[in-house]
Amino acid sequence: MTQLTNQPVVSLDAVSKSYGRETVVSDVSFNIQSGECVVLVGHNGAGKTTLMKLMLGLTRPTSGSVEVLGGNPAFGKAVAQHKNLGYLPESVALYEAMSGREVLAFFARLKGVSVVDYEQLLETVGLADAAKRRVGTYSKGMRQRLGLAQAMLGNPRLLFLDEPTTGLDPGLRHQFYELIEGLHEAGATSLISSHALSEVEARANRFIIMKSGVVIASGTLDELYLQAALPVRLKIAVAPGLAGSVAERLGSEINISAISDTTLSVSCFNGDKMSLVRRIGELGDLVDDLQIKPPKLDEVYSHFMNRELS
Repeated sequence: MTQLTNQPVVSLDAVSKSYGRETVVSDVSFNIQSGECVVLVGHNGAGKTTLMKLMLGLTRPTSGSVEVLGGNPAFGKAVAQHKNLGYLPESVALYEAMSGREVLAFFARLKGVSVVDYEQLLETVGLADAAKRRVGTYSKGMRQRLGLAQAMLGNPRLLFLDEPTTGLDPGLRHQFYELIEGLHEAGATSLISSHALSEVEARANRFIIMKSGVVIASGTLDELYLQAALPVRLKIAVAPGLAGSVAERLGSEINISAISDTTLSVSCFNGDKMSLVRRIGELGDLVDDLQIKPPKLDEVYSHFMNRELS
């Protein structure tokens, strides 16, 4: 991933947003550093899209402050900064009577950036062969890729991507994130809202978990593991018929969740992991293989959501 700097490109301080009597975002504070990929996760209605609109200057906070690329995105003086922003909404609304090439040329003029690179962008997102076709003939995946292309116009410093892989098949999802990783390597920063936790688990620097407009947890994946205090699972493979004797050697204090003729599944908390690994190592040739499985992001997410409900 891109080497990070100490300069935040996004800063939210005690931000709240209400519509009438309904508060949709409450007292949210966080910074995003240059070069980071930060993922917002949360249920529908958690406030993720509202936060993006606040950072894009499409709406203003009821209280608190929002700063993007050194300025308030909602004020006219920050219009020039919008050239450094790229936005892909969850539902891409494009002009169906226009061709893909015409759509990109239109957005380039609207954004005030050069149109000379849009042919390369169409190639980059895999739409070069469909560039002359009307957008009305495009599939969901093609529209999403064209939406990404317009977000990439002008090589933006900061990308806001709201559920960017909705409707894409697994192959196109992988291709999509390869494009995003290429932008990060070139120095871009991104904030991604996503329900597809398995997709973003290995791709983000940090995660921000939201529920009902409130940030309930944030941090790197390792930091969230520690905050959640979820057990680590280990799978021990042994020769046929030896699982029982290996279980006896490990002792009754070890938490064995499942046992078969050739495997044992055990679990422990992170602080006890290395001592358990050493203990398994002392079994020598009795052990054929050992797999260590830390909690997945979806397990961490469920933990925080359920904890808040209780």
